[in-house]
Amino acid sequence: MAALKVGVREFRERIASFLESDTPVAVTRRGETLGVYVPTRRKRRKSAELSELKAAADQLAQALADVDEEKLVTEFKEMRRRGKGATR
Repeated sequence: MAALKVGVREFRERIASFLESDTPVAVTRRGETLGVYVPTRRKRRKSAELSELKAAADQLAQALADVDEEKLVTEFKEMRRRGKGATR
């Protein structure tokens, strides 16, 4: 299942509908994915929680399948280097 891509502002404005949905949501800022919200079903028994958590993990793995770990680490290190010289 493909994740729906929405900006941070839209995610914040429509969070109630995303919480009710079964579709994963990739939250972006300026086109860059910040995180992925993977919903699970509500009102479940403990035995169902584990299987739903596993299903959510599988969905997350699919969403991250095309991520290049080396590139991600390199970009993270570069952003940290640039951030240390910046003022808040």
